[in-house]
Amino acid sequence: MSAAPASDFLPFTRPTIDDATIAGVTEVLRSGWITSGPQVKAFEAKLSEYCGGRPVRAFNSGTCTMEIALRLAGIGPGHEVITTPLSWVATSNVVLAVGAKPVFVDIDPVTRNIDLARAEAAITPATRAIIPVDLSGLPVDRDRLYALAQKHRLRVVEDAAQSFGTTWKGRRIGAFGDFVSFSFHANKNITTIEGGCLVMNDEREAKLAEQYRLQGVVRSGLDGMEVELAGGKFNLTDVAARVGLGQLPHLDEFTSRRRALARNYFEQLDTPAHRALGLRLPVPDFTQSNWHMFQVILPEEKLTLNRAGVMAKLQEAGIGTGVHYPAIHRFALYRRLGWKDGDFPHAEYAGRNILTLPLFPAMTAADVDRVVKELVKVLTANQKG
Repeated sequence: MSAAPASDFLPFTRPTIDDATIAGVTEVLRSGWITSGPQVKAFEAKLSEYCGGRPVRAFNSGTCTMEIALRLAGIGPGHEVITTPLSWVATSNVVLAVGAKPVFVDIDPVTRNIDLARAEAAITPATRAIIPVDLSGLPVDRDRLYALAQKHRLRVVEDAAQSFGTTWKGRRIGAFGDFVSFSFHANKNITTIEGGCLVMNDEREAKLAEQYRLQGVVRSGLDGMEVELAGGKFNLTDVAARVGLGQLPHLDEFTSRRRALARNYFEQLDTPAHRALGLRLPVPDFTQSNWHMFQVILPEEKLTLNRAGVMAKLQEAGIGTGVHYPAIHRFALYRRLGWKDGDFPHAEYAGRNILTLPLFPAMTAADVDRVVKELVKVLTANQKG
């Protein structure tokens, strides 16, 4: 098979940034104020409005936001934090960063999100918090989550990195709950290129988050400065914030388009002939999920090719794919901490076989047709027996 021309290559994601936003970034660059300043303040105000008036602070990643939330909650050495092994490794790395112990529990094989029944069974006297992840934008059951947290007096740090624009029973993720961490990385539904924000419960937490954001510094007057805690360097730039301000008004449009594309995938893949190939589709949620990603799980038991082989065949056909994510506990760092193969079979199977297909607002229905055609061709040609 000859490779497709570079101009025909379809990546698994690509941001949509309009000319007005590009012009706005140019204005910020010309202003001379390019690090944290008025654009960050304006972006935070808009984010707070989106989250129902809750305090929101912007940061340079959706990773430090989770670490800071854990610090605000007083999580540290001797404490345990329950989370999922099927996520970007940042989700558990932040637990290690504050000196606590991540405790993994397996996923629900249908939703691919954390199994809350298993989470409750994993609670010990040392458990202080839970970090659920809305994988690909599908919301974890917030009713069960917060009932569990209330029952056991746990703090919740929602890893909502992938679910900006997602709702739960008509309420926006971020507009309720405990700590909510969003990411605005380049591959997210809206972007600041790199960046994120943390939604908090009150202004006391927000002020403390500001200290953690920039070296623990508290300023007063024209020249007063005090440092009360060891913070980091996590501030967002005005350049990045201006991108975010340009993205926010398009969120509903982006979400609607993603849902339409996801429907296109289902219309073509959820057929008797294609189901016979053994491909596992995501939950068909077209009202709550923001469809950050469209992920299928390959049937390794039916294929002569592994996932890398399937990805290579699709790449030859000019289609980009991604892996989100390998099971965290199988990484060397976590093996050294005691986890091993077989601990979480559902997450391990998904981690070996999950495949992210192209999905972004600029795609067309014809693009979906092309992806499905090539994927089915690869699966059909590489069936065992």
